[in-house]
Amino acid sequence: MGKPVLQVALDLLELRRALEIAGEAIEGGADWLEAGTPLIKSEGMQSLRELKKRYRDHKILADMKTIDTGAIEVEMAAKSGADIVIILALSDDATVAEAIRAARKYGCEVMADLINTVEPVKRAKELEDLGVDYINVHVGIDQQMVGRDPLDILQEVAESVSLPVAAAGGLDAERAAACVRAGAEIIIVGSNIVKSRNVTESAKKVRKAIDEAAKGREIEIRRRTLDQEIRELLLRVSTPNISDAMHRARAMDGIHPLVRGAKIVGKAVTVSTMDGDWAKTVEAINVAGEGDVIVIKCSGDTAAVWGELATRSCINRKIAGVIIDGAVRDVDDIRELGYPVFARKEVPNAGEPKGFGEINVKIVCGGVEVNPGDWIVADDNGVMVIPKQRAYEIARRALEVKKSEDRIRGEIEDRGRTLADVVELYKWEKVQ
Repeated sequence: MGKPVLQVALDLLELRRALEIAGEAIEGGADWLEAGTPLIKSEGMQSLRELKKRYRDHKILADMKTIDTGAIEVEMAAKSGADIVIILALSDDATVAEAIRAARKYGCEVMADLINTVEPVKRAKELEDLGVDYINVHVGIDQQMVGRDPLDILQEVAESVSLPVAAAGGLDAERAAACVRAGAEIIIVGSNIVKSRNVTESAKKVRKAIDEAAKGREIEIRRRTLDQEIRELLLRVSTPNISDAMHRARAMDGIHPLVRGAKIVGKAVTVSTMDGDWAKTVEAINVAGEGDVIVIKCSGDTAAVWGELATRSCINRKIAGVIIDGAVRDVDDIRELGYPVFARKEVPNAGEPKGFGEINVKIVCGGVEVNPGDWIVADDNGVMVIPKQRAYEIARRALEVKKSEDRIRGEIEDRGRTLADVVELYKWEKVQ
């Protein structure tokens, strides 16, 4: 195959930022520029006019996600400068036919997006017969968050049609290369370029990967278990990122780190015990596996259920950290060890190992419910609990939050802007 096309999806709200980022992406090797659906909804057809005016030598795509009124929407996008208009494969055949007729009349092309299509291979063949110009195998952002991947169906679709096939859906350089090897001729990348602190370098990285894949060079994709991937994602984000990803969820109340700068990421082994009864907390060390987090709920905080010797035992077992809704002692020793322990209170006195309580039961720690196997992330900002059923989704969403913040941070530091300027705050204040 020839050189793959790198299409950058400008899924932003502010046109000024989209235009700047588009220029940086072109420097990194981007071929086509897509006015994403959020940008079109925010800025309208003016986004297409400005992109075409500034980057006339590059194809401009309008991600209209058209599902009705095909002719009207294609016409207005084409007249505003779109070279390719993206419609939904879910559209009725009549809508697709109208969109194609309008495209032929106004000198643009049509790309059909297979997002949410139940039988994508069958529908791709039908769309080819109807006369679309491109097929897009697309896994949407919300689908990506729960682990869907365009590679799941890409090769089968690419082999079923003779049209150029695009691939989109959370692609980084590694996965973009895999898509090229699976038959994609157009690689669509959004957040991994546009939310990068250095857009040009990120685009160059994708450009190099897909070009090498097209030449037949193998690029190994490291195989990871789901838990490994979740852990790696959570190690890259902060608890504020996670809170934002969970719609401003709150951290555990009153639980603080003994060692500043130490971070915990792992699955919860829960302990319920009485004030000062440290039997079950110590027994939990033998239950927990490498990388787990012991989360302890005490009935009070007048006597310690944790100290230096238990901490050393955790280090030997490679346990990621300990969270205690109760009291801890030997604080100086624990700090010297640098081991991440978070607790409600520090006291000098320990209790007795009476053996009351349970291990791996549902508890409420710092006012937040914790179940065995839930993911715990703790840093200097606090302790967040992620339900195990949503761990992958929340980890992915938190990373998207971080990417957005990194990009904004760069605009503040490198260009001297204020936060209000970057996000156009006054524009988006609620109308009274």
